[in-house]
Amino acid sequence: MAHVVVLGAGLGGSIMAYELKDQLRKEDTVTVITKDPKYHFVPSNPWIAVGWRAREDITVDLAGPMARRGINFIPVAAQKLHADQNRVELVNGESVSYDYLVIATGPELAFDEVEGLGPDGGFTQSVCHVDHAEKARIAFDQLVKNPGPVIIGAAQGASCFGPAYEFMFILETALRKAKIRDKVPMTFVTPEPYIGHLGLDGVGDTKGLLESEMRGKTIKWMTSSRIKKVEDGKMTVEEINEDGSVKAEKVLPFAYSMMLPAFRGIKPVSGIEGLSNPRGFTIVDRHQQSPKYKNIFSVGVCVAIPPLAQTPVPCGVPKTGFMIESMVTATAHNIGNLVRGKEPDQVGTWNAICLADFGDGGIAFVAQPQIPPRNVNWSSSGKWVHLAKVGFEKYFMRKLKAGKSEPFYEGLALKVLGIDKLKATTKG
Repeated sequence: MAHVVVLGAGLGGSIMAYELKDQLRKEDTVTVITKDPKYHFVPSNPWIAVGWRAREDITVDLAGPMARRGINFIPVAAQKLHADQNRVELVNGESVSYDYLVIATGPELAFDEVEGLGPDGGFTQSVCHVDHAEKARIAFDQLVKNPGPVIIGAAQGASCFGPAYEFMFILETALRKAKIRDKVPMTFVTPEPYIGHLGLDGVGDTKGLLESEMRGKTIKWMTSSRIKKVEDGKMTVEEINEDGSVKAEKVLPFAYSMMLPAFRGIKPVSGIEGLSNPRGFTIVDRHQQSPKYKNIFSVGVCVAIPPLAQTPVPCGVPKTGFMIESMVTATAHNIGNLVRGKEPDQVGTWNAICLADFGDGGIAFVAQPQIPPRNVNWSSSGKWVHLAKVGFEKYFMRKLKAGKSEPFYEGLALKVLGIDKLKATTKG
């Protein structure tokens, strides 16, 4: 009998537990450790920030679904991973031993790396967590009452650019509906070398599509930009040349700002030699397995992926939904093999399918694989993207509540986009 522990219960960890139950033997057990007993659907946070959703609309109490699937559920935060001892120490002083561990913690938000950044002690908003999104909603209401300049974007080192673009356009739509858009100048500030880079060197014509949308909506932008500091009502931004020198320094006033931070690994799994990199992300091989600790796997945003290429301002590689889904499916199969005395043989495809909602339209893109060069490099726009994003939210929430593990993105590729060769995993 094998005991598999999943550390984290976000988008990756929750479906990881469900897929493990499908792949393991009847005598094997699965335990989920998470600091939050409730799952919040992070892709809907931009809607919460403008009042289009409430917390309860995107929340699932995981205890019930986990119990119905026969999964042990421990809603206590981890204090420290003791990889050499095969145990996870919890903040309450208890420990949980494991035969196999899947690290699916998500990231720590590195607001502290930029002076004045973030909603807790800083001057900018965030949509990275539902708590942040609710604070952003309060600030949005104030903006409606007292319109002024808006800055949206991402800090240097960020790797998740899609939500920044999404929120920018959702906010723009909300401001138009409030009939104050004419009183709110908007600027997008990003470390990307060009609009639509997304940490992926673009997908299809994301550059052209996003630039066109921004021009059409009178949104200015600054690329290859580094935030020097944020103060109350003003942001100091440096534009960087190709050689890394400062091209210009600008002080931008704002009445409202939402800036995504860089990510790093969480402290309980960071600083372990051979397991994590200097940023605290977990190092894995093509089978999602730690090269040093063969009974440890990792999926999701906490996985270490090197940047595609050097850019004037550092940009990370995003871990998109389908990419995470493929990691999860491969990991479940590989641990299933190991408990049966076989070797890991499944590899996540790391394809990307993304639906970026703009409030009344949006952009979709498909990259196979996510990291170029690619076999499929496609993007499109239209009102159907907004409807598809709403459908994704409803589907995923129902899936979590029911304890099901069928892959969403692969089904989307097959049924909606008509791409019949995208698969979550491959043999290898």
